[in-house]
This record gives sequence, structure tokens and C-alpha cells, in this order.
Amino acid sequence: MKYIVVLGDGMADYKLDELGGKTPLQYAKKPHIDALARKAEVGLCKTVPDGFKPGSDVANLSVMGYDPKDCYTGRSPLEAVSIGIELAPTDVTLRCNLVTVSDEEPYEEKRMLDYSAGEISTAEAGELIQFLKTHLDTEDMTLYAGVSYRHCLVVHNGKTGHELTPPHDISGKPVKGRLPLGPYGERYLSMMKRSYELLKDHPINRARIAAGKNPANSVWFWGEGTKPALENFREKFGLQGGVISAVDLVKGIGILAGMQVIDVEGATGNYDTNFAGKADAALGALLGGLDFVYIHMEAPDECGHQGDIAHKVYSIEQIDEKVAAPLVRGLKEAGEPFKMLICPDHPTPIAVRTHVADPIPYLLYSSEEERSNGAESYDEDAAAKTAMFIPAGCMLLQKMLKS
Repeated sequence: MKYIVVLGDGMADYKLDELGGKTPLQYAKKPHIDALARKAEVGLCKTVPDGFKPGSDVANLSVMGYDPKDCYTGRSPLEAVSIGIELAPTDVTLRCNLVTVSDEEPYEEKRMLDYSAGEISTAEAGELIQFLKTHLDTEDMTLYAGVSYRHCLVVHNGKTGHELTPPHDISGKPVKGRLPLGPYGERYLSMMKRSYELLKDHPINRARIAAGKNPANSVWFWGEGTKPALENFREKFGLQGGVISAVDLVKGIGILAGMQVIDVEGATGNYDTNFAGKADAALGALLGGLDFVYIHMEAPDECGHQGDIAHKVYSIEQIDEKVAAPLVRGLKEAGEPFKMLICPDHPTPIAVRTHVADPIPYLLYSSEEERSNGAESYDEDAAAKTAMFIPAGCMLLQKMLKS
């Protein structure tokens, strides 16, 4: 038996007037996934435990079968592991976004214009982070370059307990009242202010502005944490597993769980990602010996944060056509029995442009037991109507693996 999770990050949403009162999942043309829904279990699942913020870190851990209450130590350490940072037990990590802020002075009067600095390229971002390191690194604080706008700050022998706001939570809003607070709050804020002075006239940003792109004119710290420890996936579930994702967060979970991290050329973490390449890589890994593959697609989440309705719908349609359909076809042609779980980790509604903790719709299909529980399609309303509810995200995988 082969097991596949097809995860459309942030795919669930609220109904939109622009889509005739439908959600993107309801509006999107996804004939292959809807056909699976009529032969599968469809329901709702609570992936974010009470007391936790609805981040992709917590929610993806849940869907991957881990209870965040037992293992979660923060978002940034998961990303740090993927970047290749060796963390000491006393290190504290922070996610460092390259962002676009407005030009009001002082810094406290600025607005968050773009949490991703226009999806800045990894090459441009790497040069900017190296430039900042020469001015901001100290004996106890070190910047590390990651992918696109996602980077990391390591505080050696640091402290936790800060109030740090994810920049995607305040898109288009003032930063006042969302600036760092806590033991090193003033120091973090001072570094953010200094980064603005250093970056606003950097040649890369002058070129980006000339090209009509958003400049990466500040760093923004959030998502602190400490070195995590995850139970080995194979020891926990008895399966040899792999992870396919363009983002360091999910790769980091895979590394910590001892899973094979499968890189795909052209995987970007947005709607221009190589959807077909991810499906091909997953199929090859499953037919090549892996028992389980977790295919993570960031695109719907990024579109939710950007308020981009059209591309969120497009991303869902691409997941249907270029991921779900070829995986089902390929495994059936190979004569491999399989189970497939299709779901988001959390909703990222266009209306609020950030994550919410609402239960997510899931679809659980078995090629050996095609049986409907009443759903005619896969979407939020169809899942609610079945009255099937799973109270904890980590139970989804347990249910999938149960014979």
C-alpha cells in the first residue's frame, strides 16, 4: 500500500462575492478531485489545537501526524534546519523576512506594504542578506540567508518570550502596535530600523524600483523558537517517507523526521511552481521504494495572503489537473494500491489575507475501498454536510494508515 498526502497550503477559504458567493474551492474546476470525493470519505478536521496560532508550522506538523502539543518549539527552528544551520540547545531562532515598508518616518509610522518584497529572487535576497551581515551580525546574533524572502536570525544563548507579529498578518496595515516587545524587543527593533537605512538605497532595490518591483527595504523578525526534536517518521509509523516542498518550513519538518527531502526543479512556492514536476517526483519516489510522500504546495496560501483570487483558483485547478489526476492514474496503471489524503493545512481566506484556525475540509480516498460518505464534491460546504469531524489534525494520518 502506498500513501500520499496532497496538501494545498491555505486552500480553504470563505465565500466571495467576486466568485458569485462561492469559495475558491467551490468555484475552481477540479473534476478529478470532485470525482474522488464521490468515492471517498469527506469531512472536516481541526488541525490547529486550542491555544496555538494558526501557522503553517503547527498545521503541517498536525497533518504529518505529529501532535504540536508534544513537539512544537516554534516556526523558525524548523526553517533553520532546512537551511543547514547547526543549532545549539541554547540558541533561539527567528524568522527574518525581507519586506517592503512604506517611507513614513519614524519607522513606527510605516505600513507593511509587502511581506515578501515582491517575491524577491533568492539571488537578490542572498546578496542583500550578505550585505546586512557585515553591519548587523554580532558575537551573539547571526543572520543566515534562506530562500526568496525567507531568512533566519540566530540568537546565541538567547531568550524567548517576545511578542512578534507575522508580517503577512498586517499586509497594508500600520506597523505601530505590532513591533517587537520582550527581553530583546528594543534590540530587534533597532536592527529593523538599521536595516531600513542600509537597504532603502541599495543598488538592488534601486534596480527593483526602476523595474516596477517592490524593494526589499527592511527586515522583519517573527516566529521565534528553539531547537526542536521530532520522533523519526519511520519509527513512528513504520513507513519510509519523503517530502516534496519548495519552502524551508516543510523541508525542515521532513529533515527532523528523518524523511527523504525530494527537490524538484522549478518549485517556487507560488502559483508559477512546477506542479507537474512535483507529481512526477512523487510518483517516481513511490514506485522507487518509498511508502509515503507528502506533497506540499504553497501556492494557494501565498495567493490568499496577496488577496489574489484569480491565481488562488488557478492554483487549485493546477493541483487537480497536474498533481492529483496524474498520481491516481500513475499508481493505478502500475497496479499499486494506495490511499490519498487531499487537504489544506489551514484556511487562508482572501477576505482577511492571513491564516485562520477554522477546521479544514479533507478528502480521504482508498483505491481498495471506494466508498462515499455522501459528498458530491470536495469543498468546505460538502465537507460540513457529511457531519464527519476529526478533532485533531494528527488523527488524520492515523486514520489514513488504519487498515
